[in-house]
Amino acid sequence: MLGWDGELPPPAVRTMEEMRPVLADPSCTCDDPLYFMYRDLAKSDPDWRWLHAHHLRYDLTVIPPRSLCGEWVKTKGHYHPANNAGVGYPEMYEVLGGEAHYLLQSMDLTDVVMIPARAGDVVIIPPGYGHISINPSPETVLVMSNIVSTAFESEYGEYESRHGAAYFEFNSGELRKNPRYPAIPPVRNVRPKSGNGDHRISKGPLYSLIGDADALAFLNHPEEYLAVFSVLLND
Repeated sequence: MLGWDGELPPPAVRTMEEMRPVLADPSCTCDDPLYFMYRDLAKSDPDWRWLHAHHLRYDLTVIPPRSLCGEWVKTKGHYHPANNAGVGYPEMYEVLGGEAHYLLQSMDLTDVVMIPARAGDVVIIPPGYGHISINPSPETVLVMSNIVSTAFESEYGEYESRHGAAYFEFNSGELRKNPRYPAIPPVRNVRPKSGNGDHRISKGPLYSLIGDADALAFLNHPEEYLAVFSVLLND
């Protein structure tokens, strides 16, 4: 697989039935799996042990190109809870192949952000933002990696109860508001960035950061990096 030269375990598979509650058209049908999640990976035992000792996990997600009754295929969407310091856990993604649209929304729904990313781009989901990953291509498989803390479990309930993210992205390029949300702001477009100067998080490639505790400390201790997070979603 692109971006991975070792053996892969059987993936977790996201089915149409699991995704139906968050689609623009819940009556849409598709017989094929929508995407595949390879979790808790490492290319060597020392790398795996290092990740676990630092309460981190490296994953791959593979999203084949699909149109779901006019909507681009996407992940289900989730938020991260706060750590013991009261700051939400962040997450770090890298696009390995294809292209991705990361649609972020703040927990209070005052900010909705789209981050378009291509192969080699690193995208950081800052504390307090839920997110979905969209494959906006009619023919290219999206392959992306992520590193995330193992100290929490993702929270899907908000996306499920509102039947999806604040916006649906369609093959036509339209971003359509989800009518089950209250008043929400327009979508802001932001390029991928890792901060700047002293307010910077390592760019990647993600796998190369395994073994570098300083580069990945922000994933478990986001309260120490608030100045970095404050600039990540600037226009």
